[in-house]
Amino acid sequence: MRVRRHTDERGIALIIVMISIFVLTMLAAGFAYSMKVETMLARHASNDAALQWLGRSGVEYCRWILVLQATCPAEPYDSLNQSWAGGAGGPCSTNGPLAELEQEVHLGQGSFTWKITDLDAKANINTAGEGMLEKALMLMGVDAADMTPIVNSILDWIDPDDQTRIEGTESDYYERQRPPYQAKNGPIDDISELLFIKGVTPYLYWGPASSNSPPNPMLEKLNPFGSRDQGPSYQVGLVDLFTPISSGKININTASAEVLQLIPGVDPIIAEAIVAGRQGEFDPTGLTGPYRTVAEVRRIPEVNMLVQRQIEQFCDVRSRAFRVEINARIGGSSRTFYAIVVRPTPRETQVINFYWKY
Repeated sequence: MRVRRHTDERGIALIIVMISIFVLTMLAAGFAYSMKVETMLARHASNDAALQWLGRSGVEYCRWILVLQATCPAEPYDSLNQSWAGGAGGPCSTNGPLAELEQEVHLGQGSFTWKITDLDAKANINTAGEGMLEKALMLMGVDAADMTPIVNSILDWIDPDDQTRIEGTESDYYERQRPPYQAKNGPIDDISELLFIKGVTPYLYWGPASSNSPPNPMLEKLNPFGSRDQGPSYQVGLVDLFTPISSGKININTASAEVLQLIPGVDPIIAEAIVAGRQGEFDPTGLTGPYRTVAEVRRIPEVNMLVQRQIEQFCDVRSRAFRVEINARIGGSSRTFYAIVVRPTPRETQVINFYWKY
């Protein structure tokens, strides 16, 4: 009996020791992880200012690229095959600074990569009239009965008064929501403001990308119209067609076929023909490659004189507003910076917005 009791005691003692070792190991692992996190945060904090300067340097680098492109006399246009847009480049990229652009730029102890997106490739939501908005919803595949409420709610959000349009929405409706908010009654500054407007759901906003779009709890709480439960599948989203910042003219060399269809008289066949017509190698005669002037669209057989006049009214071959994305890295720290750059003249660029995401 005594031998069994001693054996039981040794077994219990062994279990206690094993539990103690496990607890100590977990505490040590937790401490090590905590120290690792603290070290990483300290490293990120020490690199914070340097990352910001890298981001700003990247924006200045992109401004330099945009000026170089605009001042090249051989290419009096902006197109997707040029170096600033990540293309192979035209005559201006065969020699000179544009031929030596680096996608990853090393500066000091860090580096950055850059990306420039043409905002004039989309229509300006703040200047889009009722007809253009209706055509956008029709292109997306919105039911005809839903068009008037959505269009007039967007126009009510932008216009400066509190007069409600037919089936539109003004502040008196939004103030009854939980939490309440008001119609902006002013120009849209960020395209995501559309999600606050009655009738604009994430499916309508994102289009085919709605299933992959990041959820925004604040927007979903503020705007019950943006429920993600069930929704129709749209051909294209509002975010693919509109921008709040642009010159007001659509760049015919960078716009998608869907955006071109917002122009009166341009149907899918004409839009696809215009996009196809700007492809190919640069030709000094203007018969192939990017359009050097809007009038060159007449080389497309599908474009008649009436459509050409509409295109000349709504389009340009130069872009004046761009979105710059800079990915800055120093050691194990990284940050993504964004800037809105406008180019009012070929030799002048201005940064009107600069921000970053962690």
